[in-house]
Amino acid sequence: MMAALFASQSSNQVHLFEKNEKLGKKLYITGKGRCNLTNACEEEYFLSQVVSNPYFLYSSIYFLGPASTMALFEDLGLRLKIERGQRVFPKSDHASDVTASLERALRKNQVKIHLSEGVLSIKKDQKFRLKTSKRAQDFDRVIITTGGITYPQTGSTGDGYSFARALGHKIKEPKGALVGLRCGLDQLDKLSGLSLRNVELFSRGDLKKSFFGEMLFTHFGISGPIALSMSSYINRLKDVDLYLDLKPALDYETLDRRILRILDQWPNKEAKTLVEDLLPKSLVPLVLRQAKIPLDKPGHQWRREDRKNLAQTLKNFPLDYQGLFKEEGGIVTSGGVLTQEVDPSSLESKMVEGLYFAGEVLDLDALTGGFNIQIAFSTGALAGQSCLE
Repeated sequence: MMAALFASQSSNQVHLFEKNEKLGKKLYITGKGRCNLTNACEEEYFLSQVVSNPYFLYSSIYFLGPASTMALFEDLGLRLKIERGQRVFPKSDHASDVTASLERALRKNQVKIHLSEGVLSIKKDQKFRLKTSKRAQDFDRVIITTGGITYPQTGSTGDGYSFARALGHKIKEPKGALVGLRCGLDQLDKLSGLSLRNVELFSRGDLKKSFFGEMLFTHFGISGPIALSMSSYINRLKDVDLYLDLKPALDYETLDRRILRILDQWPNKEAKTLVEDLLPKSLVPLVLRQAKIPLDKPGHQWRREDRKNLAQTLKNFPLDYQGLFKEEGGIVTSGGVLTQEVDPSSLESKMVEGLYFAGEVLDLDALTGGFNIQIAFSTGALAGQSCLE
């Protein structure tokens, strides 16, 4: 929609082909139906939140950055608000209002919108021949903005990769990003639904990353903001050691003193009851097992080694990472059309004149917070503007 909007700011005739029955189907489910459409941050910070090929986005984000995106939507009549983490939402809390504002602008600019008309193939001779589910038509320029492979029910089924390959482009294998992490913890079903706040998820080995915040246990592993962020960095790695710091605000000495106070206060209580002062009840058996402390061991029998093992486990709880959740469940796709084959200043193909790419079909992905939708808006706008030039 953004690409069509910018391409239509002249006397050119612009056609938008949409395989779904309505525009913006994926926007409707973003931000839990509220659409976190951007992040109210400076461009440099924005680029720091991009995982794949941030420098490729330099021209795009300075062409249409967060502030200019907000101004554009305000000009289109969409009132906005900024929430925690500088996340920007429509004031109405309705994602449909974001789509509606863009659709009104497209119709005002006389863009020809073809709903329920998927593109089947794109070939290039003198012109581009597009074959759709309803017709074959020639065009001077084409912008491919078909998204990735996540949320296939919204139409993101990897069509753009097939078009790009047929036109001579290479594709980096698509992977799910911002997706849950499968873990091999015992009795995981008993933890499902448990939410933790103010914990730190970190990796060891070749990749050293850490994320602080909230996470959620599921039947298959962990999800929530810090797990999703970690997934974007480890989705192409085979061997990853993941750990949870359940008490990141406390160093080892402070934690040991706190454990000692609990033992002194309740010397006759069993370990499984004592540790409830430090952890949610459902986590206690797993932590004690990892620390090699019997559940029924009373506080007065604890030795210094027990305290040390407990502190070590609380600060380094192993998650036995076993891979990602199914990739179609990811919020965004990692991988896609190689950015080396696309001019970052115009988003035109370096291989096929008049062919442009924008959005998730490219090998671009970022962390949560409105950054991925802003990538779509920025690249769409630059590609559309480049068509005019």
